[in-house]
Amino acid sequence: MYLDDIRVPIQTYKTSQNSDWVIVRSYDEFVNCITENGLPFMISFDHDLSIDHYIPEIDPTTYTEKTGYDCAKWLINYCMDNKQSLPSFMVHSMNPVGAHNIRSLLNKFSEDNS
Repeated sequence: MYLDDIRVPIQTYKTSQNSDWVIVRSYDEFVNCITENGLPFMISFDHDLSIDHYIPEIDPTTYTEKTGYDCAKWLINYCMDNKQSLPSFMVHSMNPVGAHNIRSLLNKFSEDNS
């Protein structure tokens, strides 16, 4: 699964084909895809999933659209509720703080549940 509001996988992973991935563009698509189809083998996360997330003057606490970090939190709860292991993951976000936060959250959950 490739979570990104704008890009396609070949823009991030030059050796892959877009058809190798299920592309989801938002938190709601992310949740619906996993709820309907189960966990994917791999998830690649973007952090910023709305144009508002790219505007530095907007306070992140006022975002109305959820981010890739919100998707990662939901994923952890889904895995715990369904007694499933976290799928493999990568973070391709160009937002260094957001990318770090997603990695830290998912790595901590993986370490605590290994």
